Amino acid sequence: MLREQFVTQKDSSIQRISTGISGLDQLLQGGLPRQSITLVSGPPGSGKSIFCFQFLFQGVQENEKVLYLTLDKKEQGLIIQAKKLGMDFQDSIESGNATFRYLNINKKLVYEAMSNEILSGQYQRIVLDSITPLSEMPMYLGNSENGASDFSFINSDENSPSKAGPMRRRHLLYIMNALETSEATSIVTSELPMGSTNLSRDGISEFLADGVITLNFDSTMDRRKLSVLKMRNTKHTLKPQEIQINQGGITLI
Repeated sequence: MLREQFVTQKDSSIQRISTGISGLDQLLQGGLPRQSITLVSGPPGSGKSIFCFQFLFQGVQENEKVLYLTLDKKEQGLIIQAKKLGMDFQDSIESGNATFRYLNINKKLVYEAMSNEILSGQYQRIVLDSITPLSEMPMYLGNSENGASDFSFINSDENSPSKAGPMRRRHLLYIMNALETSEATSIVTSELPMGSTNLSRDGISEFLADGVITLNFDSTMDRRKLSVLKMRNTKHTLKPQEIQINQGGITLI
């Protein structure tokens, strides 16, 4: 009943992309704005990857090209997990409409690999799961005076807070710019520590993204919640919505 209160008419001037999540499109005037970047944050086990599966599976059902970039898990494990939830990507992978790719952050050229895949594939939907490892890894800035490679390390070193913030922002801007240039509609996920007042682990992504959706749960009450805290060109409620995760993924109650 509460959700129905905030269902608004779709703005025909804004092209929308269905999230694939039952009930969520209604809250977003028809879905995510086309070519937008949405941050999906939450603690471990809150359903971030499942949200991404549904978003991409909706795309392949609409005959769109989709890309899942993962930094935390190998591709095959994700494909199996999605299939167990009723989202079988195998045919789309074989036809070339769906690509799952693991990015190894221990390799120096991970940024180039990410950018090349994002910009060369002509994808309509892209997922980057998660943005956290990339925001915290070393970044190549150029050559020093003696010709040696000069790397800056992004970490939470409390002895150099003035360096960590600006450099982390540079990482995130690079990623967001690549996604924006692709003209795809994108989702990036971020780890959200329990009890954090930020909307992402880095505390910056929420300001760079066009939209912010948080997933959370109350283990004592055995309830899960989804909140739309920001969405460009979209009227929406800020009130947390109760959700369930079952076969087929996330649904709003």
